[in-house]
Amino acid sequence: KLAAQDHILLLTMHHIVSDGWSMGVLVNEFSALYTAFSTGLPDPLPALPIQYADFAAWQHRWISGALLQRQLEFWRAHLHSAPALLELPTDRPRPPVQDHAGASLDFALSPALSAQLKALAQRHGCTLFMTLLAAWATLLARLAGQSEVVIGSPTANRHRAELEPLIGFFVNTQALRIDLSARPSVAQLLGQVRATALAAQDHQDLPLEQLIEALNPPRSLAHHPLLQVMLTWQNAPAGELALPGLQLLPALADGAASAKFDLELSLHEHGHGIAGSLQYACALFEYVSIERHAAQLVTLLQAMVEDDSACVLRLPLLPETEQAQLLDFNATEAAFDAELCIHQIFEQQARLRPEATALVFEQECLSYAALNARANQLAHHLRALGVGPDSRVAICLPRSTEMVVALLATLKAGAAYVPLDPAYPAQRLAFMLEDCHPTVLLSRSDCAQALPASVGVPLLWLDAPDPAWLLAPQHNPAVPGLTPAHLAYVIYTS
Repeated sequence: KLAAQDHILLLTMHHIVSDGWSMGVLVNEFSALYTAFSTGLPDPLPALPIQYADFAAWQHRWISGALLQRQLEFWRAHLHSAPALLELPTDRPRPPVQDHAGASLDFALSPALSAQLKALAQRHGCTLFMTLLAAWATLLARLAGQSEVVIGSPTANRHRAELEPLIGFFVNTQALRIDLSARPSVAQLLGQVRATALAAQDHQDLPLEQLIEALNPPRSLAHHPLLQVMLTWQNAPAGELALPGLQLLPALADGAASAKFDLELSLHEHGHGIAGSLQYACALFEYVSIERHAAQLVTLLQAMVEDDSACVLRLPLLPETEQAQLLDFNATEAAFDAELCIHQIFEQQARLRPEATALVFEQECLSYAALNARANQLAHHLRALGVGPDSRVAICLPRSTEMVVALLATLKAGAAYVPLDPAYPAQRLAFMLEDCHPTVLLSRSDCAQALPASVGVPLLWLDAPDPAWLLAPQHNPAVPGLTPAHLAYVIYTS
């Protein structure tokens, strides 16, 4: 009671007692009972044919029978070898323990697009839910770079008329697996999603927690098992709260939202359009990223209704403004002298900006001048060993400062580099050395075990104490007759 004519009514119910559908039932029953009570009328509600306890007893009876086994076999087959984690691009690394802090972005589709989506669904014998699921799966798969996604979707699980007027917890979550590996068209994907959704509805009774227990997917405190994204289509009866003699206004809570999943898309029909929200885990995403994903979903939906024969993996995701911005960001072409070799262009930059940072590796940082001087010394030493145009220099080094110096020095000496991965088997490295006939092999002492017993060419250890090449000149070497047409590298593929 806030004042004589001002009250707040707060009713808190645990989810184990009621689900979303129950709220509509509760609101209607509360309105009917209040109206009768305030006017002195008897209870107007008809007796329920069954109680929630009856449903619970029935569910308990079949949960260990043949029906359970049949549904379990379906879900096992449906989710066999499905990806355990949807690797969406996030703004922050996933924390080791899931943080349930969440927020949401509200958005709406235009009436025109909503009508087009309804027409698309009708042409392909689908519901709006199926059509939106196809689009949501396509966006998630493309964002994650995965051909398959598993999306959770709550189902009312009230498949008998006697269950509709009950208040209780009936809702179940289905794990819907969508496969884009065959690069389906919009029409083909809608057909797949329709078949998947209908089959799931025929096997909707198995509780998700029992499915997870049976499948025993890899467990992690960092994310939900089996599925990390949701699509909720809100079409349950909402109920109408009407109390005689009272003016009613919603009292909005100020508490922080929670996020059980990485992303949850919730949609419903609103007027002549489709509206909803995109809820996200704050530990993973920034609001600006969620805005971008919502815009991408709208762009994808528009493309789907315009051409249902197009491959879903080639439909545009970026709005025109963002696409123009991205193209502008990528307009990085620059004119350069095509008669110069790449190391000569590097030398020009070293003259123009000698103190600018050229290379950073772990705690080491080299300027253009320092990197150029070190590479020049090694290049002069290679020249003295007989290295020149079209000769090969084998480089067996891990990713490091020495690798960059070795590559640049080889080019400066006029030769082509041959990269040898120290992780390769010795037999593979021996074949590559024998096949490319290098003039010299550059390596480091910690790679010695990776190399074959006999390399058959001069071996230069770059980490040797007081190496001779550090006494060589630091100026740019001149290689007579060297042009961009000479050999630059030799790569052995798998």
